[in-house]
Amino acid sequence: MKRILVIEDEPEMRRNIATLLRHSNYQPIAAENGRQGLELARRERPDLILCDIMMPELDGFGVLRSLQMDEQLARIPFIFLTAKGEKDDLRSGMNLGADDYLTKPVGNAELINAIETRLRKSEQQAKREFQANFSSAEPFIKLGLTPRAAETLLWVAQGKTNSDIATILGISESTVKKHVQEIFEKLCIETRSAATLRAIEVLSCPAGQAN
Repeated sequence: MKRILVIEDEPEMRRNIATLLRHSNYQPIAAENGRQGLELARRERPDLILCDIMMPELDGFGVLRSLQMDEQLARIPFIFLTAKGEKDDLRSGMNLGADDYLTKPVGNAELINAIETRLRKSEQQAKREFQANFSSAEPFIKLGLTPRAAETLLWVAQGKTNSDIATILGISESTVKKHVQEIFEKLCIETRSAATLRAIEVLSCPAGQAN
């Protein structure tokens, strides 16, 4: 049974998430603040972490920074739980290395789907079923893309919508659409799925070499 660490300072939200996880055949581990959550992460080594951003003691950013500094914990899938209106904070979190984010209140199906997706990707990476390295958009520039279009492709390949990408990169959604169109034209493709496949091919090449 996969263990999910839930770091959330709102008692009702924390209980609701824990109950949902139990009913979905996951083992929840609950923490009421960031400092306690970090201690539990180090002790329990969960399979995935759900973490609120605004919390007492230690906020979500502090938790993520501490995890990234620990080689054994840095690879744990990390999903931020964010309130509406925290888009600037969200951008900072994604840039720090968070795998995903969900806006509260989050639906049960959306939460479980996000968890399943991240766990599946984590298992694939562990088994080396594909070795795409999403740490940098630099390999895409070799395809003839501008730096911003390359960054856009990096997030498209990870399943993000135009709205998500606009938030993460701090640009307008219309600008994202222009970058997506540039990607389609440069790579001679017509769909986001084709863009994702091409991106994974490039990122899976040794040293990120594009063919």
